[in-house]
Amino acid sequence: MNTLKTLMTAAVAASLSVTAFSAQARDFRLGLITPQPHIWTQEAEGFAETLAERSGGEHSVSIFPAQQLGTEAQMVQQLQAGSLDMAFLTLAEISNRIPDFGALYAPFLVEDIDHAVALLHSDTAEGLLDKMPAQVGLVGVGYGMAGMRQILSREPIESAEDLSGLKVRITPFDPIRDFYAAAGAAPTPLPLPAVYDALANGQVDAIDMDYDAIRLLKFYEQADNLVVSNHMMFPMVAVVSGRVWAQLDGEDRELIRTAMAEHADTVMTRFQQNHEAWGEDLRRQDITVTDIGPEFFADAIEKWEGVWAPKAPSLAALRDTAAELAE
Repeated sequence: MNTLKTLMTAAVAASLSVTAFSAQARDFRLGLITPQPHIWTQEAEGFAETLAERSGGEHSVSIFPAQQLGTEAQMVQQLQAGSLDMAFLTLAEISNRIPDFGALYAPFLVEDIDHAVALLHSDTAEGLLDKMPAQVGLVGVGYGMAGMRQILSREPIESAEDLSGLKVRITPFDPIRDFYAAAGAAPTPLPLPAVYDALANGQVDAIDMDYDAIRLLKFYEQADNLVVSNHMMFPMVAVVSGRVWAQLDGEDRELIRTAMAEHADTVMTRFQQNHEAWGEDLRRQDITVTDIGPEFFADAIEKWEGVWAPKAPSLAALRDTAAELAE
């Protein structure tokens, strides 16, 4: 009888162990807006491979690029509800919900892409991530980026006055909208997949974009005037749904945080390493290239600061940190 009881107890324990293991194993869903060939998508896929390997195959990640799950605003709602597990997001949608993140888009906050990477690695920038769980219900595990912003236009832009009334495609968020509005342009939000046709049919006159996207998606075929301004960096943040995070044990949280942060950081490294070469590649195209500096946007910068300094308390600390890093 004792032997039978022992065997039954062992069987129940084994069954519960298997059930617990199965309950922990998950296929996470990660959404992002970039197309398949984009660095963000490549590193999202790399994260999926890393997590599967380090979890011994217990966890997997299904990647949904190119807005398959909707716009970033829709994905944020899905993350908040727990119906989407993870995402690589531009900070655009986050800054719409937490204005303090808008400080990272301050015009000419950094001098170049190396300076941008250093600032995003700083304690000042990383401290902003601590605001996300309470204010948007997301856990930010690390920054990536999409290079520095340039302007590609159908007609030449030779002075700040040439921006007056120009329909400039932007990512739909307040800091960049306010920048172009201050410059006298007509900021026009459009999703990335719609940009090529919008340039072709004249729906927009110019676009605010980084070297990689201009090159990769061949936007220069429809607009042959490139203004190299490096006027703004464009951070990305790797996030996990707060609801999903609460369901994970400490070991899985650390596993996900570490792997996801590594691949987000690799995004930055790849943009940093390729920035100059991509710029040179564009200069070899049949386009007109104009180099400008902060003085080109002097009035717009002053107006932007007037709007955002009160809305983004971290702006002063970020500028101080950026100045220290530039020394």
